[in-house]
Amino acid sequence: MGAGTVAQRRLPRLVSAGALVEVVAPEATPAVQAMADNGEIVWHQRPYQDGDLADAWYVVSCASDPAVNAEVSGEAERTRVFCVRADAGTEGTAVTPAVGDHDGLLVGVLAGGEYRRSGAVRDAILDALREGRVSDQREPSPLPGVALVGGGPGDPELITVRGRRLLARADVVVADRLAPRELLESLAPQVEVVDAAKIPYGRAASQEFINNRLVSDALAGKFVVRLKGGDPYVFGRGFEELIACAQAGVPVTVVPGVTSAFGAPAVAGVPVTHRGVAHEVVVVSGHVAPDSEASLVDWSALARLTGTIVLMMGVERIAAFADALLAGGRPAGTPVAVVQEGTTRTQRIVRSTLDNVADDVASAGIRPPAVIVIGPVAGLTP
Repeated sequence: MGAGTVAQRRLPRLVSAGALVEVVAPEATPAVQAMADNGEIVWHQRPYQDGDLADAWYVVSCASDPAVNAEVSGEAERTRVFCVRADAGTEGTAVTPAVGDHDGLLVGVLAGGEYRRSGAVRDAILDALREGRVSDQREPSPLPGVALVGGGPGDPELITVRGRRLLARADVVVADRLAPRELLESLAPQVEVVDAAKIPYGRAASQEFINNRLVSDALAGKFVVRLKGGDPYVFGRGFEELIACAQAGVPVTVVPGVTSAFGAPAVAGVPVTHRGVAHEVVVVSGHVAPDSEASLVDWSALARLTGTIVLMMGVERIAAFADALLAGGRPAGTPVAVVQEGTTRTQRIVRSTLDNVADDVASAGIRPPAVIVIGPVAGLTP
């Protein structure tokens, strides 16, 4: 009963379970109407009438009027039909559990009609299952090869669900410095963690060493997770590692991550696009100086753009990058936002302009990792 947003949320699970669903409501959301048009449900476009529960065994009453829900619940009581009241969980003849599934295991939680509470407990159980903190009493099948997993911009909660699931199944984890360290704390004791910290301008495990380690462990029958900060393919050298594994016949699973190029500014309150302000975004690596022969970036072309430039790994050379853009014609007053350790508890942001950003970054003591956003969006405030 009812075809609003609550019904819209409940209907897909019922339909996917193979239920024959009839909806009674004078009006419906576009999504519910589409389900009716597609033949997934039958929609009776009228108000509830006594007797509508004939031949039903389960009812979800989610009308916008509590009086209608009370009438439906009353009929369900008389006819011994399971009835869930969406507006008053304890006043129906049944209560719907908060449900979720993990690897074939269905989890259902009841909290006496307290839907928020049951949902929170369900989510906690599912998180524990995905992270391997709770066993489902079934020995999982060994996973093959290597998984390149993007750990996100810093906050451990920003890793994808699939990334967490594969991390919980790892025999070996090869982790970068920028990968969220908190994710390693939940690993089982027997998991081997290899620190492949890649520190800009400092000591780091060579890429050849990392490639060889991924291949050798995988060929030894171990499931290896290569845990990276951000996204594996956004200045993460992930494709180099995929090539090395492919040449050795090692299967690779790639799990994208939230890149810090977008995630760090977003959490700091800086959008990289905004209607009427920026219609383009260019993400640039700053690990090579703009005047270096090794640089593949056309800085004069970048300077002519009017949209957003996101500069990664550029803090140590911010003065050189700013000078290159100014020389190419970018206005001196172009807003700049520098986000250090974005999405973490130690996040800092410095707002400046292109002509002053080098001095402001130095005086603020900004250090890597940091994301630099250049363009009109960097000056926006709510």
